[in-house]
Amino acid sequence: MAQEFGASGRDHSPRTGDQAQHLINELRDAIISGTLAPGETLRQDAIAERYKTSRMPVREALRALEAEALIQLVPNKGATVAPLDISELQEIYEMRVSAETLALRLSLPEISNAQIDRATKIQDEIDRVDLEKFGKLNKAFHSALYQPCGRKRLLGHIAGLNDVADRYLSFTVKALSYMERSNSDHRALLDACLRRDESEATAILTAHIEDAGQALQKYLSDKWQHSS
Repeated sequence: MAQEFGASGRDHSPRTGDQAQHLINELRDAIISGTLAPGETLRQDAIAERYKTSRMPVREALRALEAEALIQLVPNKGATVAPLDISELQEIYEMRVSAETLALRLSLPEISNAQIDRATKIQDEIDRVDLEKFGKLNKAFHSALYQPCGRKRLLGHIAGLNDVADRYLSFTVKALSYMERSNSDHRALLDACLRRDESEATAILTAHIEDAGQALQKYLSDKWQHSS
C-alpha cells in the first residue's frame, strides 16, 4: 500500500473476530477519508504486517468491506479500493432525499426545542472542526433531527445509506470546498425546524442533499472526461 493509515500498528485483541473488526474500522476510515485512494491495491501481507496479525482476520475484513462496496476483490488479483461510481452516487442521493425528508416530516410534529438545541450544539461544533471530523458530526447533526420520528427501520435505513454516502460526502467537502455551503444549509434547516415549517424544512433538506450530490457528479464526470 502506498500510503500510511491508522493510528497504531498494534494488534488490539487476541481474538480473530476482534482483530477483523478493528481492521474493518481502520480500513473503512482510511477509504472514506481518502487516505486510501480509489484504485489503490490492498495487499493482505502488508496489512497483516502493519497490524501485527495473521492473514485470516485480514481476509475477513476485506470480505466485509467488499460487502459494503468499499473495495473490490478480484480472483487471482487481490483487493483494490473501489472507484467512485457516478451511478452509485446518484442512486445514493436519490434514496437519501426520499428517506430523510420522510424522517424529517415525521419528526417535526414530535421534536422538542431541546432536541433542536442539541442539533444546534452539534452544528456549533462542526463550525470549529477540520475536515477529518466533519463526517461523523454531520451524521450526528442529521440524526438528532430525525430521531424523534420514532421509526426504527427508517432510521436504520438512513444510517446504512449514510455509511455508504460517507465516502462521497468526504470527497465533496474536500474537492469542492463544500463545508461552508453545508454549514449554511444546516443553519437554515435549524431555523425552519424551530418554526416547525415542514414545507421549508423539507425543501432545504432536499436541496442540501441533491445539490451536493449533483455537484460531485458533475465534478467527477468532467474530471474523467478530461483524463480519458
